[in-house]
Amino acid sequence: MITVGIDVGSITTKAVLLNGTTWQSLLLPTGCSPRDAGKSVFEQILDRASLSPADVDCVVGTGYGRISLPFIDKAITEITCHARGALHLVNGTDMVIDIGGQDSKVIMIDEQGRVINFAMNDKCAAGTGRFLQVMAAVLGADVSDLADLARGAEPVQISSMCTVFAESEVVSLLAQGVSKERIISGIHRSVAGRVASMAGRLGRGRRITFTGGVARNGGVREFLARELGQEVTVAPEPQMAGAIGAALLARDRCKH
Repeated sequence: MITVGIDVGSITTKAVLLNGTTWQSLLLPTGCSPRDAGKSVFEQILDRASLSPADVDCVVGTGYGRISLPFIDKAITEITCHARGALHLVNGTDMVIDIGGQDSKVIMIDEQGRVINFAMNDKCAAGTGRFLQVMAAVLGADVSDLADLARGAEPVQISSMCTVFAESEVVSLLAQGVSKERIISGIHRSVAGRVASMAGRLGRGRRITFTGGVARNGGVREFLARELGQEVTVAPEPQMAGAIGAALLARDRCKH
């Protein structure tokens, strides 16, 4: 059985092709057209596997751009797909923390990967990858370098939760001569604190798995673990959790 999961996010679009027990993945920038990005990632992952659309038993789409994909068999929310994908990537997961480009979410799941409860921040950029992108631009750094730049630095207090006000605060701190490294460390702590507060409203997880693009930032992961007072595991290929979950749910759909 061959299934495909496609996760169209605000910054990147991911595809996972599941063939039996093996899977392969592909990530492309979303750009200005979620529809074109979804179509392109589907075509390219099939091409790499020397398959055609007729060889695929079921395609499930997820992410904010899922409704723009005319070729999928079913659209499923990212909450459901991330829950299923995270459990597949890290056995025993009961709390998923996902920080993506435009939102962050915390999901409590059962032993089957089904959603028990969740909290989501999709109203403002604070506590998301977008917040890190804006701050990196102010500091003249690449967002992918933030963790290395801040390693070992004492975090400065970032008081503003709003991205616009935090940007002004960072500019002010730079003018006061505070080092870029300390500011970045403070930004990591700020993001982690906001997400940890959201997690705290849902209770305490026994095994916490971190997914999404921001999971690759070791600084945010460290502060998340400190704020929550327990270990936080970064999923293998953390950006693929939603697409993997979608591919697994597509397989379930075929079985029924």
